[in-house]
Amino acid sequence: MATPKIVLFYVFAPLADPEAIRLWQYTLASTSNLRGRIIISPHGINATVGGDLPDVKRYVRGTREYPAFKNADVKWSDGTGDDFPKLSVKVRPEIVTFGEPSRVRVDDSGVVGGGAHLSPAGVHELVTRRGDDVVFLDGRNEIEAQIGRFRGAVVPAAQTTRDLLRLVDSGDFDEYRERPVVTYCTGGVRCEVLSALLVDRGFAEVYQLDGGIVRYGEEFGDEGLWEGSLYVFDGRMSVDFSDNPTVIGECARCGNPTKNVANFPDADGRDLLVVCGECAPE
Repeated sequence: MATPKIVLFYVFAPLADPEAIRLWQYTLASTSNLRGRIIISPHGINATVGGDLPDVKRYVRGTREYPAFKNADVKWSDGTGDDFPKLSVKVRPEIVTFGEPSRVRVDDSGVVGGGAHLSPAGVHELVTRRGDDVVFLDGRNEIEAQIGRFRGAVVPAAQTTRDLLRLVDSGDFDEYRERPVVTYCTGGVRCEVLSALLVDRGFAEVYQLDGGIVRYGEEFGDEGLWEGSLYVFDGRMSVDFSDNPTVIGECARCGNPTKNVANFPDADGRDLLVVCGECAPE
């Protein structure tokens, strides 16, 4: 019986012909029987796709044959076999929609001027040295942080990634400009841009969690600084790093503890809400 897997990866690299890359990626993914979302832009690629293990391996091998993507940091996780409704491969101005692509500078080494990459162990070492002076800044949408986040993290009031740009520009985080700031997000892609925006605004010591929450959970599970579940952008809605995660979410309807995120008020809507199974729509 085939084992379903999901892969998540991004690469920031200048792409002279995003449309050609889109056509190639669509052919590679569709002939590998994969479903999911792939975004191509002049800045690079951002992909989350899933399928049977042999098919996913074939797709990853093919993607890494392209020189700019050969060192892609691919994160693997277990799928259910029905995690995405279809395959979508699109060209957009940005691989993460902050809303101002001209403010993102990319060269062959990635985003120019971003924060220093810290491994999960490096984050622990920083916290050991600097203690409560370290600020964890959540680079995701507010709804994602409701079911899981780093302990004591600053959670911006952001409904979209565009909101993060607005909050940075309006000075909402300026009180942390002289403190070590560790940005984090699901797989790391949003923090590549967010950390660069903070550096550009004059923040003195900016880091980004290398590989994002996914890589941190692989290394430390629920035994480190993370608590709760990780929201994911597919049919699973959330994943855990152990069999006994702390449940920090609260149902918006009844207040009971839950890690469940659902489309609300109806199952076909686009609005998300933390809502328990009893209160969620069918």
